[in-house]
Amino acid sequence: MLGDQLSDGLSALAGLEPARDVVLMAEVRAEATYVGHHKQKIALIFAAMRSFALRLESRGVTVRYVRIDDPANTHSIAGELERALEDQPFEGVVMTECGEWRLAEALSAFAKSTNSGVEIRQDDRFICTHDRFRRWASGKSQLRMEFFYREMRRETGLLMDDGQPVGGQWNYDAENRKRLPKGIRPPERLRTVPDAVALGALADVARLFPDHFGTLDRFGWPTTAEQAEAVLDDFLRHILPGFGDWQDAMAQGEPWMWHGLISTSLNLGLLDPLDICRRAEAEFRAGRAPLNAVEGFIRQILGWREFVRGIYWLKMPEYGRRNALDADRTLPAFYWSGATDMACVADAVASTRNHAYAHHIQRLMVTGNLALLLGVHPDEVDDWYLSVYADAYEWVEMPNTRGMAIFADGGIVGSKPYAASGAYIDRMSDHCGGCRYDVKAKTGENACPFNRLYWGFLERNYSRLRDNVRLAMPYRTLEKFGPERRAALLAEAEATRLQLGAVPR
Repeated sequence: MLGDQLSDGLSALAGLEPARDVVLMAEVRAEATYVGHHKQKIALIFAAMRSFALRLESRGVTVRYVRIDDPANTHSIAGELERALEDQPFEGVVMTECGEWRLAEALSAFAKSTNSGVEIRQDDRFICTHDRFRRWASGKSQLRMEFFYREMRRETGLLMDDGQPVGGQWNYDAENRKRLPKGIRPPERLRTVPDAVALGALADVARLFPDHFGTLDRFGWPTTAEQAEAVLDDFLRHILPGFGDWQDAMAQGEPWMWHGLISTSLNLGLLDPLDICRRAEAEFRAGRAPLNAVEGFIRQILGWREFVRGIYWLKMPEYGRRNALDADRTLPAFYWSGATDMACVADAVASTRNHAYAHHIQRLMVTGNLALLLGVHPDEVDDWYLSVYADAYEWVEMPNTRGMAIFADGGIVGSKPYAASGAYIDRMSDHCGGCRYDVKAKTGENACPFNRLYWGFLERNYSRLRDNVRLAMPYRTLEKFGPERRAALLAEAEATRLQLGAVPR
């Protein structure tokens, strides 16, 4: 069992016979360090694995559990499989398919090299299987989440009445883009107090991974199914009603807003996606949450989460090499340090460092948008997002960053680059009021860097993006500027890229 497979109903556990079978779980450096994962992410996975091992043992299951500091640890999953097979004469190995291409290749190589039989079972904890997604995608010139989402709504019956979407429309995203009004603050959130197992994992990470990014002292993620259930229940009862209106809003010093805080538990396997969606729908049916909130929340899981997983496995490994805009710059150091005068970026990085978390608009329209405008190489963007967020696994991270945030996939995931000037951030947050940069100024040293970069980005990518119908309006505006002004905007954007530390690789 891998660290993100902590589900009672995992396919690998089907038919388990406690009297003769052994479950192998291993904490290995290869998985903790292939990117420099946030300290909280490593601690979360170790703590959740250890707790799940205890859960199995309480049911009479024998668990061969290899800790990170075990002197005999080979520090790779394949190595620990080989060592287990050397120690005992097992008939064979049963596993559930893993979620990342990198590890899947390593385990496939292991399966071919061993004399023991290896059975790799489908991961049925998702709503849409790989085969189902391939059937949906077959023959389509464009793969759009909205139409996939509608298929999933029809198949599951979620928010459907007599074959039609509840309320008469599929998507209420237009009602979910409100800026947080003055005087309204996000609600208090239930955070999990680390238990003895989690405290042990935190201590091990502090000792063994001292140089990894992030802090440990604000750790509050669920590490057991019971803790995850408590956080989900709190969200559904108290937070979900406000999720719709303000799901895209940002506020200085407010990391959680109205978001679910269940993505870590969902991606570890502590919660079931279809069950979550059905319970959210029940809140609407009972009149306790409005339709725009419930539909928006279900869309994130039933639509977006299932869609990006489908894209990942449909397009890998070629997808991981895509760089449609020929981005070639390094990631600025402030993505790690937070040492920048851009208030929105500094706040997102602070949240990321302190909690291994930032909500989707901070990821897409602040750190992602900036990386897009700077022209940061997709590999560096991928590595950063995969490293710093506790809910990041490559199958969900890569299509969101390489696809949605920086358009490196050329339009497979999103129909346009989500490039925006500072006006978007000013509209959706209170960051700009306290920022040393002027969000109203378009050019000059005091102008918001998003503004200084935006038109230069469009000019730099003119030949690649001019025919994108969703960028027709800004490109018409750009074309009215004239060659001298366009050249000046490009030059200022280039100077800004260098000033911010996005230098050629």
